[in-house]
Amino acid sequence: MNHRAIALGLACLASFVTSGAAAQGLRPSGAAGAGLRTAPAAPSFTLPAPGASAALRQADFIVAVVNSEPVTNNEVRTRAARIAQQMAQQGVALPPGDLLAREVLERLIVEKIQLQLAREAGIRVDDFAVGQAEEGVAKQNSVSVAEMHRRLAADGISKERFREELRNQMLLQRLRERDVQSRVRVSDLDVDQYLREQQSGADASKQEINLGHILVAVPENASPAQVAERQARAQRAADKVRAGEDFAAVASEFSDAAEAKTAGGLLGMRPAERYPELFVSATAQLPVGGIAGPVRSAAGFHVLKVADKTTAGVPTLVTQSHARHILLRTGPQLTESAAAARLADYRRRIVAGQADFAELAREHSQDGSAKQGGDLGWANPGRYVPEFEQAMNALKPGEVSEPLVSRFGVHLIQLVERREAKLTQREQRDMARDTVREKKVEEAFATWVQELRGRAYVEYRDAPQ
Repeated sequence: MNHRAIALGLACLASFVTSGAAAQGLRPSGAAGAGLRTAPAAPSFTLPAPGASAALRQADFIVAVVNSEPVTNNEVRTRAARIAQQMAQQGVALPPGDLLAREVLERLIVEKIQLQLAREAGIRVDDFAVGQAEEGVAKQNSVSVAEMHRRLAADGISKERFREELRNQMLLQRLRERDVQSRVRVSDLDVDQYLREQQSGADASKQEINLGHILVAVPENASPAQVAERQARAQRAADKVRAGEDFAAVASEFSDAAEAKTAGGLLGMRPAERYPELFVSATAQLPVGGIAGPVRSAAGFHVLKVADKTTAGVPTLVTQSHARHILLRTGPQLTESAAAARLADYRRRIVAGQADFAELAREHSQDGSAKQGGDLGWANPGRYVPEFEQAMNALKPGEVSEPLVSRFGVHLIQLVERREAKLTQREQRDMARDTVREKKVEEAFATWVQELRGRAYVEYRDAPQ
């Protein structure tokens, strides 16, 4: 494991510990179910370049004071060395040294402000959670925790310092979850606007649609009277389906197309490019359930219904997971370590065949899903926050995870089964809603940081060197 691997592993960890917004295995309302995932909001976590620690062995001095807490020159230099290393690894041109130092100083100031607020709010990160994060980094680099610490020590990073920085990253995330992510709301109007924007910029030929089709044929060389009679018949069919009558029944009564009798008038889900251009253009702006027509072609008059269609940017076929969990909420009466030990005992009993997961969930779980034996139902990718989903995805059907920490407590997860499934229109909207939420969280976080920075007392001393 070289320096780059370590740096990348820690960068992944920074995302891992700073990316979950809502509860794992819990809907925001507290009912049984799954919370939504949001994008990471914390700065990257990387290590100093080789030899950097030696270069920092000099007399230190204060470069800024943040609400009476100092920021030292060595703190700035250490962080700047990490960022410079990461940029070099990614092939990004380095800014001038003084500019990088100023930007790093501002980042440290903002982090100090947030950490102070977290401490004032009484937010804590248990040693068990830090240990779990350590194991995540080690696993990412395919080494043991002990070996990882040995190699970090070679770069001048002690186990204590490494754990403290992990703890700080997790403190920052828990603060953001409380003050930013938990307050973001996404309305149906927000989702509608996002989908309109996606549709307007999307390649229509890549969209899949399923159209219901009623054809009222017009013979070749038909007289004007025949054309008018055929158009009136198509209009009656359109009026009936717009009034809410069953499309298949109306198609069976009015349509001259073969699919009217065999498929209820449905043409089947297919790429838009495989439909006549007339059908695509007539239905392009319609929602699912919308009716178009009658529209005229050389064959006659068509009435079209949008039975289903893919939503821009959302896959149509996904791997769904069916899981259940046991949640123990932590607090003054139950630490994360104690909760993890209790769940580890449950796991031992389940694996040994001495206890049933569902029964233990009904008896002990503090989630709304307890009455259902901890059952969370079927979930699409991205439904859970990253650490929960990562643990679940590593399981085979029937397997039980090790205890897992979230901001709601400690979980034990059992994967029941997996399946390939086609998303319904509603599920596609749910995935679009997740995307909109991520964007809104990022915007809310930027505003929140600016407000914190504006309220803090910051005194600059000597410039970092």
